[in-house]
Amino acid sequence: MVRMEQSVFYEKLCQILSKDQILCNEPMSRHTTFRVGGQADFYLTPRTEQVAHILALCKKEQVPCQIVGNGSNLLVGDLGIRGVVLAFAKQAGAVRTEGNCVKAQAGALLSKAAGAAWKAGLGGLEFAAGIPGSVGGAVVMNAGAYGGECKDVLRQVTALTQDGELVTLSNEELDLSYRHSCIPARGLIVLEAEFALQQKPQEEILALMEDLKSRRIEKQPLEYPSAGSTFKRPQGNFAGKLIMDAGLRGVSVGGAMVSEKHCGFVINTGGATAADVLALIHKVQEQVFAHSGVRLETEVRCMGEFA
Repeated sequence: MVRMEQSVFYEKLCQILSKDQILCNEPMSRHTTFRVGGQADFYLTPRTEQVAHILALCKKEQVPCQIVGNGSNLLVGDLGIRGVVLAFAKQAGAVRTEGNCVKAQAGALLSKAAGAAWKAGLGGLEFAAGIPGSVGGAVVMNAGAYGGECKDVLRQVTALTQDGELVTLSNEELDLSYRHSCIPARGLIVLEAEFALQQKPQEEILALMEDLKSRRIEKQPLEYPSAGSTFKRPQGNFAGKLIMDAGLRGVSVGGAMVSEKHCGFVINTGGATAADVLALIHKVQEQVFAHSGVRLETEVRCMGEFA
């Protein structure tokens, strides 16, 4: 956006949000676990009840609006994002338990929801304790790990349509499958998720969470910035094994590298750009296909403008 348009739009945003909820020309490298990405024109952290008003303003002013969670599955281009980035964070991150259910707003970390379940003696979310994403993002992509995924315990979602209408969708209506839901195709914005769990001794819940944590530390390159598993699991195979068999372990482009610890991870070894990461992803896809005939699909979502 040009400076004059940006100034006028900023004043209109101030009628909806407080100034500390509006960041201008904000580096997205501060808000993605890859630690790369150019500036967003506007980075907003609204409360749930403010979202519909922001959408209406963006629609009226024809300003593009992108939704992000914790940035743990996101690759933002080096040239940044034009328009608005609407980020669900602490202002929309409440978690509460009601009976055998955990209800979490979209901005809550999935690990926070898992922690609340443990404290309430509710089992079923243990798999989520080490996933770094937000509840909203996890629901959108049906996140999972170690044999569990959101669809196993998700009861319903409260979402907002692009016209500002509140809707509630059941598990069945969400069309959940491996790393998929109908939410993006329908243009919905998740506001809250409700997980239906079962009573379980706290010590058993904690023991499983600790076991999964130790397995992550042992097998995943958690010491480097990344977006977790870069590629979806191919049917009947494993992305990491296909990448290793194609001779790509430790291969790098600029500051981006295929992890030597787990080949399914592309990591930022320091100073990587989004262009480095994207070029390495494409190189991996090409060489894996040439070696095995398998086309790897990315789990990472690209956003913004790339050089």
